[in-house]
This record gives sequence, C-alpha cells and structure tokens, in this order.
Amino acid sequence: MVKSISSSSDLTVRDSTDRATSLLHLSVTSVKPPAIMSLLKEKSHHHKGRYNGKVSTSNLGHFGEDFPEFEPFPDAPTPRAPADDGTYLSVQMVDMCQQMNEPQHKTASYNTPNLVVRRGQEFLVRVTFNRPLAQSDDFQLEFLIGENPSASRSSLVVVTFNSRLGGPWSGRLVQSQGVTVTLGITPTPNAIVGKFRTYVAIVAGTGMQRTGRDAATDLYVLFNAWCKDDAVFLPNEAERNEYVLNDHGVMYQGAIEDLATCDWVYGQFERGILDACIYILDASQMPISDRGKIMKMLRMGSAMINSKDDNGVCVGNWSDDYSMGRSPMSWTGSVQILLQYAETGVPISYAQCWVFAGVFNTFLRAFGIPARPVTNFASGHDSNGNLKIEFIRPPDGSPDDSNTTDSIWNYHCWNEVFIRRADLPPGLGGWQAVDATPQETSDGYYRCGPASISAVKQGLLCHPFDSGFVFAEVNSEVVFYKLDRYGTLTPYWVLTDYIGKDVYTKSLGSNSPNIITQNYKYPQGSEEDNRTMARADNYSMEMDQPELPETTLSISINARQVKLGHNVNLQVDFHNPSDVPKTIRANLAGSVIFYTGVKASHLINHNFTITVPANQIKSEMVKITADEYMPYLGTQRCMQFVVTGQTEDESVTTIKVLHLQIPTLTVTLSGSPRVQHQMFANVTFTNPFNFALKACRLVMEGAGLMSEKTRLYGVIEPQASISCTESFSPRLEGKRCIVAVMDCSNLCEMRGVACVDITP
Repeated sequence: MVKSISSSSDLTVRDSTDRATSLLHLSVTSVKPPAIMSLLKEKSHHHKGRYNGKVSTSNLGHFGEDFPEFEPFPDAPTPRAPADDGTYLSVQMVDMCQQMNEPQHKTASYNTPNLVVRRGQEFLVRVTFNRPLAQSDDFQLEFLIGENPSASRSSLVVVTFNSRLGGPWSGRLVQSQGVTVTLGITPTPNAIVGKFRTYVAIVAGTGMQRTGRDAATDLYVLFNAWCKDDAVFLPNEAERNEYVLNDHGVMYQGAIEDLATCDWVYGQFERGILDACIYILDASQMPISDRGKIMKMLRMGSAMINSKDDNGVCVGNWSDDYSMGRSPMSWTGSVQILLQYAETGVPISYAQCWVFAGVFNTFLRAFGIPARPVTNFASGHDSNGNLKIEFIRPPDGSPDDSNTTDSIWNYHCWNEVFIRRADLPPGLGGWQAVDATPQETSDGYYRCGPASISAVKQGLLCHPFDSGFVFAEVNSEVVFYKLDRYGTLTPYWVLTDYIGKDVYTKSLGSNSPNIITQNYKYPQGSEEDNRTMARADNYSMEMDQPELPETTLSISINARQVKLGHNVNLQVDFHNPSDVPKTIRANLAGSVIFYTGVKASHLINHNFTITVPANQIKSEMVKITADEYMPYLGTQRCMQFVVTGQTEDESVTTIKVLHLQIPTLTVTLSGSPRVQHQMFANVTFTNPFNFALKACRLVMEGAGLMSEKTRLYGVIEPQASISCTESFSPRLEGKRCIVAVMDCSNLCEMRGVACVDITP
C-alpha cells in the first residue's frame, strides 16, 4: 500500500476516442428472432470450451444497425416481408414527447436533444401508424443499450401493450386517437442507467417489421431519487432539489477560525456533460449490465475520477509545479474538465481534493444520484490503518519529517451520497462517504467508500467500504513520540480532540455552511463517544492506548487573522497549574505548508527557555515579518507552527495553523435577467501588494448562464487595476451565479462570485 499522495501522477496517454453523439442499445424481448439470437451467438475459436459472448462495456460506441428492418421468425416456413399495399400496419413517426415527459421527470434542464427520464417512473411515447390500430394488430417497443444487447443482462428490453408477455419494463396504452397512439412505459426501479436506443417492432405476417435506426429517439435513463423503490430514494423534496437538481454549489476551505468559500460550477445539465459521464464508465470498461447497481457505480466512479491507476479523469498534483497543466486553483467548475477528458481520453492536469470532489459531485448528480461535497477541518490521513495520527520528534522537539508518514490536512473535501444499503444491517443506510482523491488503495484501486456515516459514528468499522479510513479522518487521536538516539519511540503527548474539528456542507437553499459533525461522531468525552472509541479499538486490533507520563503543563498558540503581506504575531501561552515553578525548554518550528499538512518551506526554528511561576500563565511573543515569510509562500497561504515544551519530567506539544487572508475579485452583473436575453458580467481587481502579479489567468463561468471564458494577463503591477467584461444569454431560469477565479504564478488564487435571479 502506498502511504502518501504522490505529488503528481504520470500521464498515460490513451488514443483519442471519438465521442459518439448518439449512443447505446436498448433491451429485452420475449420474441427472439434470428438477429437477436445472432447477437448471443458470436463465436470465438479460442474459447470453444466456455461461454464466449463478449461482455458489453461500451455505451457510446458506433454499433451500426441492430436489426434488419424485416426479421422473419425462426420457425417461419416461408419467411417473407409483408407487401407494401397499405393493409399491413407500419410506423410513420415516433415522438418521444420531451416537452411532456421532462417536466414530470425533472430533467428539462439537461441541454441535450434527446429525452432524459428517471427509472421507476412512467414516460410517454407517441407512435403514429399508417392507419388506426385494429384489434388483431400486435406491436412492441424495444429498448437496447450497449453492444451485444441481451435480455438476460437486461440490456435488451421489450415492452408489450397487450396480453403477450414482454420484458421487465411495463407498458400501457394511454390513448388512441386516429392513427396516433400514446404509450406509457415504466422502466423498473433497478433498470440499467445510460443511453438507450428505441425501436418499434410490428408483428407482420411471418416476422417482425421494425423501424430503422433513429438517433432522435434515443433516450437517457437515470437513477430516480423520487422513486421509493429506487436505491437512491431521498424522501425530502428540499433535499432532492439541492442534492440532485442544483448545478451550482459551495465547498469550504481554510480553517474554522478563517473560513473560505469555494463556489463551484457543477454544470451537470450543460451540453455534453451527461455523455462525458457515460464516457467515463466506458473508459473504465464497466460492464453495461452493472450500470444500474448503485454500489458498483459508486465504487467505479470513485476510482475513475482520479487518474492514479486507471487513466481516469483528473491528475492529482500537490507539488506547487503546475507548468504541465492548469493549477488546481484555477478551475471554476467541472464542465471543462469533463468535456476535455471525454474529447481527448487524456487525464486532465491538475486537481486537488476540492477539484476531485467537485467533479465527482457533477458525475453523481448527472446520473441522478443525491450527492453533496463535505469539508472536514483538521482531517487525519492515517497511512497504516491503526486509527492514529503519529508524529515523530527528536529529543529537541523539532519535527522529524523523514520518519513521519501520517499527516493532518488543514481541510479535506470528499462527497456524500444518499443511498439504501441492502448489504448492511438496518440503520446503516442513508448518507455514505465516498472519496475520489487518491490517498490509499481500496481493493487495489485508489478510491474510498461508500462508507456508512452511521457506522463510522458508532465505530462499526467491520462494514464495507473503508469505514476505518473515514473514521481516522474524523475521529483519530494525534500521538507524539520521542525518537531517541537508539531508534526507540516513546509516546509523550496525545491530542484527543484535534482531528475532525468540524464537518461542513452547504445548507439547503443557501450558501451558508451547515455543520454536520454530529453525523460523524458523538460529543468528545460523552458516554456514546467512549463506547464508539472502545468499539473501534476492538475492530482495529491496533488502536492500543499508549501509556503516557502524567502532565500538568499545557501550551496554546494564539494569533489574530492576518492578511497576506502583513506581519504575523504569535503569542505562545504556557500554563503551569502546579504548586511549583517550572522552567521549560521550548522549541517553536514554523513552516509554510501545503493544505495537506506537508511542509513546503522551512520558515523559523526558535529555541527559548521560559520559567512559569506556580499556578500562572506566562507568554512568549514571536514576530514573523512579511519580508521573512513572503519569499517562501509561492502559491501557498498556510503556515504551521508547532511548539514543544520540555521540563525535567514533562513534555507537551501543540499545533497552530494560520491561513493568510487574500483579496477577492469584484463581480457585477448587468442587463435583463431573463432567459435568452443579453446580460453582462464584469470582473474587476486592483493589485494591493507591493509586488507585481505574474502570468495571471482570469476565468469566469456560470451554470445555465455562460460557458467558461478566459483572459490572460502577463503582469499586473502594484496598485494597477484590470477590468474584464463578457456578454452572455441565460439558458435556465432561477437563481444563477457567475464564478470568477484568477490565479497567478507567484500568488494563490483569488475568487469572486455574483448571483442573479433569472426569470422565464
């Protein structure tokens, strides 16, 4: 098992794959004429002694004609196509009734020419024949998905409208008016998800007469959070609107004391995105027959959103060198990432945790799976599965980076999905943690989850998938060890409440944070928390509690929020509650760090001695000037300070992470806020620093409003201003937002957002 995140992943370039505009096959039939039988009987001379049918893994390929227009029955004595004399029934037109169906299925926002429906819910199809139906007429609709569609794999579905037995989807005759009939078709709640091809087949004499291939009648079938029998059923309407239908969101960064918001354009309804998400499954070679199974979809999606071991969507890079791609901080949303991946087949550079979470959220919502990104502050990365975050210190108390493999991320973003868990005991369904950021392997791939959040809270770490890893992220202890000259490790200090300070997600209907920490763990020190920790200890078999020397001394680090470019003032407080004075040998180590807790640059190493009177607090003041830290920042804005204090018989440690505050972009919207009326987005920024900003990229985008627009600025001098205006015409109504991001080669990203209510 790899124990740390690679700073960058090697790109494995696959051949460019054409993105087919009309996709896949439709499913089952109780009648099995020769063309269908031949699909099941492909022979391979290399596997004569075993079943040799090809497993279908492509939904967007070019498959040619599925059937001949006339297909005789196998037992027909003299197969013959019916004469074209007007007496036999024939199809003149097939109307997929998008304007009627999509509002009912809540899919009208998808920017695609084809019908999009949700499984487990009826949709209508109008068929116009050459004459009115007679009682003796017999016809069926056939839906196919993927190559080699098969009734046994539910990738070929026949729907009948009389007493003759059909496939698992149900059909009914809703209305017959002259030569036009309206048909109701209800896919099963566990139907395969993806793009189906549609045919109308008429029993005509000694065979079946079918409509020709028509891409206009293709339809997409999605998961259905509104259907009680679907594994993704979500009972609350407000939550369905947020976690399935909202195409704009917010992720949280920084720290609890200095919360930063990251607006993100999910854009699951934008043109090409649904096809791009299907392409991801095709690239993974996931069998078509598995694409209605929620657990397999989540496991595969979690693995494929990162490129670490499967040539997936995003290349992770935490190196601060993004010269071979785009900085993770420069993205405004998922749309360009997914479209570029689907067009080229090449993993997109670069991503960090919020990018993985944002792209995964788009993937999930595009397929109709209720999903939300969450942020865990002070997130533990347990590299060896012992449910502890372990830090090594030499005798002087300074950090030992070479022997420390665990880390504490300032924050970490992952996703939650709301699903039924039929594989787990009752009560463990609902919200599940899934994570596409490549941290540790799960069954051989870099992925995580779905892990039941309820199981994590109760310490039930025996249940799949990856519950122990998620538990360590939110509820592990931080253990500090002394490493002596002989290589012996001795624990000397434990922080029981540092990890998982809070878990945030976006509130329903607003951008304010919703704190959901209580979903992951009980209050620290409560009886329930003690039972959880004991239960987790039993499951892990390694979560032994280190024996620590008794200590009375404590340390805290205090610092006010600081704007980037200003001096940092630290106050280190030593509290001595004992009845005797204590002389403390202390070390303060300061570093510029990546948000993953990994050191980017060493900043300060300050040794000092302080005597604290009995029952008193004494402070040490430390100042780091902007001139001292600015040369080491690069595009980072986090500094970590670790203080270790030692007396003759006690050792204590504490940690403080400081996030430097950065300026924002000003975004204003003007024009007529109506669908298909012209509007303008203006972004302005004035460089407040005493140094020039170099190689700046300004990007703006808005779901349902505007595709990504980019402006490049070579240099923005101190106190210089820029202004950028783009026009757009809203496609969708409702509350809509434009997100703007500017990143520079010598400074972290700056963001801005403006929202507007669009009327029809």
